[in-house]
Amino acid sequence: QVQLVESGGGSVQPGGSLRLSCAASGSIVSSRNMGWYRRAPGKQRELVASIIRGTSTNYADYVKGRFTISRDNAKNMVYLQMNSLEPEDTAVYYCYVDHDLLRFWGQGAQVTVSS
Repeated sequence: QVQLVESGGGSVQPGGSLRLSCAASGSIVSSRNMGWYRRAPGKQRELVASIIRGTSTNYADYVKGRFTISRDNAKNMVYLQMNSLEPEDTAVYYCYVDHDLLRFWGQGAQVTVSS
């Protein structure tokens, strides 16, 4: 079992930055796939960014060049650096980790972008 806890959400003005953190209770060294989804009000959940096969990164078109996903195996952490935030980025962000053929989810972190 892996438990995930997100932090770093909050409110920011357009153009601002936030960094989301996802702390895993167990080791994620062997987890090859992990990432972030988001769900905006009234919309379906969508994939934002992911790390696949250990090191390859993948981004949704609407965040390319603005968001960066990274991992720190020594600290069992996954991060999402979000720059140049737009009101359309307002959503609850969820991290996930694939481990032992199961997908584990965090509880979500609210990100609000508003002037």
